[in-house]
Amino acid sequence: MLTFRVEKKVFDFTFGAGTSRGILHHKKSWFIHVIDSETQFQGIGECSVIEGLTPEYLSDDDYISRINHAIHLIGDLNAANLKEQLFTNFSSTEIEDFFNRNSSIRFGFETAILDCYTGGKGIYFNSPFVTEGLKIPINGLIWMGNESFMNEQIEQKLKAGFTTLKMKVGAIDFNQELAILRSIRKSYDSKNITLRVDANGAFTSDNVMERLKQLAEFEIHSIEQPIAPGNLALLGRICIDSPISIALDEELIGVFTKQEKLSFLIAINPQFIVLKPSLHGGFKGACEWIDAAVLSGIQWWITSALESNVGLSAICQFTAQFTNTLPQGLGTGALYANNIDKGLIVENGFIFSTWN
Repeated sequence: MLTFRVEKKVFDFTFGAGTSRGILHHKKSWFIHVIDSETQFQGIGECSVIEGLTPEYLSDDDYISRINHAIHLIGDLNAANLKEQLFTNFSSTEIEDFFNRNSSIRFGFETAILDCYTGGKGIYFNSPFVTEGLKIPINGLIWMGNESFMNEQIEQKLKAGFTTLKMKVGAIDFNQELAILRSIRKSYDSKNITLRVDANGAFTSDNVMERLKQLAEFEIHSIEQPIAPGNLALLGRICIDSPISIALDEELIGVFTKQEKLSFLIAINPQFIVLKPSLHGGFKGACEWIDAAVLSGIQWWITSALESNVGLSAICQFTAQFTNTLPQGLGTGALYANNIDKGLIVENGFIFSTWN
């Protein structure tokens, strides 16, 4: 028999993290603690939400009621059955539909049951990240802010050994953002530094193509989510006509079944997809997106969705199971002043664990 306890924790950013949805100072997560009465193993999983982006988060009270409803739905499932059904499909259509529509909660239960099932040691996947000390290449994330703040971050990331930088665009004056990219390219060409940008849907139908042309001057590797989700006709044209490769992120939220994922990728045909398990159906959904991408000839990488080191460690272990040489978006562990230590280290543009 499994018993559950839910704990809320608020993480404090070490700085005001600027996005196109505003400046973030705090971040909420709910932790699922599970105990297996048969083995006495305990596990912990993280339900991570981003207000304004996580569809199932409406308020704290509503969210905790959803978690409690999930606990009620899974009833008397033991650890082995719960693990199997979380990663395939629940035998109950009602339960499967709930977890499909509550992606962050699925991720929380997946991580909790994996931890419990493997002995409560923080080992979620028996991957090279844990067993061999595999180092995963990651991009250095440049948060939005004024020009001096963004330049300061760039300098820090370059000194820290990052060779791929990802810069948020769309919040400050676009000409200032172009100037920042221009200054990078004056010192580092695309053979030495890879530049990714993330618009978080900030561009409009009126300016998107012109801005993509301006960005192309700087040999940009890819741009994430250039327009807001929902305009699939325009997005399809952008994927064809853009001088920069398109990577989709927010657009993938709410696409549930394997067939829907494959049909979506065939219809829109982006060059990349960027997967966040907390937003894209948990690990189960991420696996389905990866399978669909492989069938469609589309490349992918994985990014954390501001999880604490609990969720981040699980995502790193998951990512390390795949042969994917692209830099991943997993360098968010140092964002919080009160994070939870999980033995994660970022060094010279790689993330690795002290497990090995």
